[in-house]
Amino acid sequence: MPPLLPPPPVKKDRRVLRAVLRWTAAVVVFAAVGAGTAYGIAGMERTDVPGLATGSDGRWEYPTLRKPPLPSGSPGPFAADNKAETHHADLRALVLPAPEGAEEDAALRGEDGWLPTKDFLAEYAEKDEREELRQKLVDSGLRHIAARGWTTQDGTHTRVYLLRFDTAAVVDDLVTDLAPYSGPAYKLRGTDASVLDNGFAEVPWPGKFPRLAYDESKPYGTEQVRQAYVSAGDVLAVVVQSRKGTAKAVPFQQTVTLQSQLLG
Repeated sequence: MPPLLPPPPVKKDRRVLRAVLRWTAAVVVFAAVGAGTAYGIAGMERTDVPGLATGSDGRWEYPTLRKPPLPSGSPGPFAADNKAETHHADLRALVLPAPEGAEEDAALRGEDGWLPTKDFLAEYAEKDEREELRQKLVDSGLRHIAARGWTTQDGTHTRVYLLRFDTAAVVDDLVTDLAPYSGPAYKLRGTDASVLDNGFAEVPWPGKFPRLAYDESKPYGTEQVRQAYVSAGDVLAVVVQSRKGTAKAVPFQQTVTLQSQLLG
């Protein structure tokens, strides 16, 4: 196991204090210390990753992940001098690529790599809830959405959405509304009820930012749906996986973790 990282320095601004208070319960249940910024989960030995230790655990083969270059002179999203925790890299280059052998969903790439808000909202089941969420995004100053989707050979359909706002404080407020500890605030298509995904407690976590994951509770319909919300600076990441029968836990955990590494 890699050594535990020291805790990040405490920031004294009110936004960070507010975020810490809101997410303490979630961090206690879900957060596990990752291996720094290394892009290891796709290439590590299986026995090195708690919760992913069996010989045939179902992980996907992803291409080598590399963070896109920052514009000259721009700090990283969690640098000490980047108080707004802004991702200066091209958001479209921060979306996780599809694993090997997967069929990409071209529609989710949008025009010039930007996805219309209505296409993201189509993930949600109820018309009234979609309109309410649309207004929340407008009020929160949504700038744009980058996305990618794919289907693997076993029929698992993955959708990854990165929503960018002006500051991390806006994302902190929004994700509190969207992903409360009790369960997701808005129902996804194909789901009835979703509960916290306790499997994430055993997964090493690469970032210093929180996430909440949910699993559709039984009985579910023809598909099982998993979902996660990641608050990473000025970016809210939403990951959805669905599969006929049962949506496997390991590729979901792997996908959320790798996407978070790219944002960290």
